[in-house]
Amino acid sequence: MPVREDRRLFEFLILEGAQAGLSWDTILAKRENYRKAFDRFDPRKVARYGAAKKRQLLGNAGIVRNRAKIESAVLNARAFLEVQKEFGSFSGYLWRFTDAGALSRDLKRRGFKFVGTTIMYAFMQAVGMVNDHARDCFRYKALAR
Repeated sequence: MPVREDRRLFEFLILEGAQAGLSWDTILAKRENYRKAFDRFDPRKVARYGAAKKRQLLGNAGIVRNRAKIESAVLNARAFLEVQKEFGSFSGYLWRFTDAGALSRDLKRRGFKFVGTTIMYAFMQAVGMVNDHARDCFRYKALAR
C-alpha cells in the first residue's frame, strides 16, 4: 500500500538499510525493538544522536548491532530533515521518482547511506511505489489505480 507519511517513510528507510545483507524476517522480528531503540523513528531525535547513544545502540541485542548501519541511521535522519526542509516533506520529494537507480543516486548525492539501488528498489516495493503483485492478485488491481 502506498505510504506517504514522512515518519513511516523514515522508518522504512532505516529498516531497509538495516536489512542489507540479512533476511527481511530478521528485521521484521526486530521491528518493535527498532521502534523503541530509535525513538519511534522520529527523525528529529535520531538526527541528534551522539556517541553515547550510538554506543547504547551497539549494545542493544534487540536490533542489528552494526556500527555502519547505526551511524547511517543518524546520518540519514539529518539528510532526511534537509530534504523535508527543501521539499516541504520527504514524501513530496520521494514520490517524484519512478526509478530506483535515480532515487539511489540522488539520495547518495544528498548524503544518505545504505541507499544502493537494490535497497532502494526494496524500499520502493515496501512503501508501495512499485507494484510487483501478480496480475491475478487482488492487490494488483487496487494498486494499479
